[in-house]
Amino acid sequence: MSIKEAQQQSRLLRGIHRTLTGLHPVLESLIAALVGLLVGAILMYTWGFDPWKAYFALIQGAYGGSYEWASSLSRATPLILTALTFSICLRAGMFNIGAEGQMYMGAIAAVCITYFTLPPGLHHIVGLIFAATVGAAWSLVPAALKLMRGVSEVISTIMFNWIARWMALYLAIYVLVDPMRAEKTLSIPLTARFPILVPRTDLSYGIFVSIAFALFIYFLLWHTTTGYELRAAGLNPSAARYGGIRTKRTMFLSFILGGIAAGLAGATIVMGLPPTYAIYGGGGLPQLLNMGFDGMAVAMVGRNHPIGIIVAAIFFGGLNAGGRVMQFYGSNPVPLEMVRVVMGAIVLAMSIPELIRLFPMAKKGGQNLIRSLRRTTRSAPEEESA
Repeated sequence: MSIKEAQQQSRLLRGIHRTLTGLHPVLESLIAALVGLLVGAILMYTWGFDPWKAYFALIQGAYGGSYEWASSLSRATPLILTALTFSICLRAGMFNIGAEGQMYMGAIAAVCITYFTLPPGLHHIVGLIFAATVGAAWSLVPAALKLMRGVSEVISTIMFNWIARWMALYLAIYVLVDPMRAEKTLSIPLTARFPILVPRTDLSYGIFVSIAFALFIYFLLWHTTTGYELRAAGLNPSAARYGGIRTKRTMFLSFILGGIAAGLAGATIVMGLPPTYAIYGGGGLPQLLNMGFDGMAVAMVGRNHPIGIIVAAIFFGGLNAGGRVMQFYGSNPVPLEMVRVVMGAIVLAMSIPELIRLFPMAKKGGQNLIRSLRRTTRSAPEEESA
């Protein structure tokens, strides 16, 4: 490795590198957001809607008062954690698409604490630890398949998402079901519920769990030797191995940390979701659905940095909360379908800089995926002939 390459790698690891446009990442994200808002405004204007009134309704519904802020932060709470699941592994050079399934299992584990009788405080801690442990355990199998057998983590984590979803749904309907209300699981006991932070809203103290874990990951990645090794292994595995870093250990650790984050996301939803504090089985776990996949978009908008992820999740929460108001504001409200299109345009525009920056890694991962598929298809006929 040349001196110039070593200096460039050092700047990347310190996180102070410039981006595609040569601007600071924060400024680049702001420009991307403005582009997304402009594209959304053009789309709304083309279909006969007033973009100024629509965006005013969006801002009012997201950040117009204490109730609106509470709604935005409530929706941001699990997204911070599921975004960290994807981001941590990506820093280590792995594509963990399994936040959805790991979150399902964490939520189910949180429901299981209904069988324990513990004092307040301790009951919260036990519930979080139980959910984090189960979420991490669910991530270990894809990690082991990757490191021991070379199985693509993209394929294995996506498959495990579906296994987790249907397993969680089965447990919610047939095992943990509330005998008095068949559409939901047993409710979390009072001693394990997160208190409501803002009265008459659904914002609970679970937001502090998400922020605390994000700050912990920031400290781990940028202020410890373990974090440096993890980021170095993701940036240049060959150079990391040459420098004495055990890349397999760092990749395994990234999956464990990601599973913990996703498990905690499930716990914050179930333990902090008034008024039932339970999982609804009807509709296929609706309050958990797509939180893991939305977290990937949050990670991209937040530039895969824990602090950026917090800001991006609050922005996402505001889009979800304010998007509802856009549908009912003024004499010509924006229909739900157009709201989704506008939100998608904004998110896509803000994600593009990070997606392009990560394209070489994605390209390498895609090539590895294709090679593994080819090996699988070649070995199948050989086994049949044998």
